[in-house]
Amino acid sequence: MELFLHIYLFVVGLVLGSFYNVVGIRTAEGRSIVTPRSHCGNCKRTLSAFELIPVLSYVMQKGRCKGCGTKVSMRYPLFELVTACLFTISPLMVGWSKELLIAFLLLSLLVIIVISDVHAMLIPNKVLLFFACVIIPVRFFIPMDPWWDPIAGSIVGFVLLLFIAIISKGGMGGGDIKLFAVLGLFLGLKGVLLTFFFATFIGAFVGIVLVVLKKVKRKQPIPFGPAISAGALITYFYGDVIWNMYIGMF
Repeated sequence: MELFLHIYLFVVGLVLGSFYNVVGIRTAEGRSIVTPRSHCGNCKRTLSAFELIPVLSYVMQKGRCKGCGTKVSMRYPLFELVTACLFTISPLMVGWSKELLIAFLLLSLLVIIVISDVHAMLIPNKVLLFFACVIIPVRFFIPMDPWWDPIAGSIVGFVLLLFIAIISKGGMGGGDIKLFAVLGLFLGLKGVLLTFFFATFIGAFVGIVLVVLKKVKRKQPIPFGPAISAGALITYFYGDVIWNMYIGMF
């Protein structure tokens, strides 16, 4: 039975990953997520249902548009698979409990903002507002201990990133600041601080690697959303273990 549930979550994750691609790209471009229907960016041909099967359509069509032959970005099947894998492992990390709802909401938020940030260097306000409006009432039914921890995390996350943006004179984007405020509602005070630590380390490491590989130039802006998302995932799944290890060193 449990195997069936994991398979089910994998399939749901694939479908949602496909939808999150649409949400992330269209909201970053200021377009509707409802209309028009999915179409080829080159020939504008509306895609058939067979061409919209997550991952499988990409493989069957060898990564190209069925109509004009234009190459389709690997990002589409990649984010579909990532979403499916994250949804599948979530019960293994948090158990089959109410917390699973928090996990699915957090994962959905992170996948969408990574897609948006990679696509257009933008974290849409509409996405952040939607998830903030959802997680606030959910926290009444699935509270943290203490109950005020999400509020403190949200305030500290916002103020911390705003302070860094001010002293760095724009080194931190407005979307990043608001994202940390929303993440505070999910992760609490300790979690948002750990997320900042991991995100800074991951962002710096990736930036250095990209410069060394000459993929970007020095001081060239790169999306920080993926680093924040990675930091938030590490914190959510392993934050308590890491925090206890750190405290145990003293």
